[in-house]
Amino acid sequence: MEKCRFLIRVSPRAFRSECLGWEENILKIKLRAIPDKGSANEELIAFLSSRLQVSKSCITLQKGHTSRLKQIEVLGLSLEKVQELLGQ
Repeated sequence: MEKCRFLIRVSPRAFRSECLGWEENILKIKLRAIPDKGSANEELIAFLSSRLQVSKSCITLQKGHTSRLKQIEVLGLSLEKVQELLGQ
């Protein structure tokens, strides 16, 4: 099965959740959730699942559980497809 890994820089407490695009191979995303007890991580996975049209179980937070910089792994998609769906 195809899979890819990439970095995301998250900005919590935004007015709305949105993807800001790629900058130096790092995806920038704003999230409405506050970084409390993993709620921002849960919203990030739900947001990516919706935008990438894959189930939540296909998305894994590899690194950065308590950091703004996170490493994500997505099963079933190539990095090129992820970049296309999230606005390269």
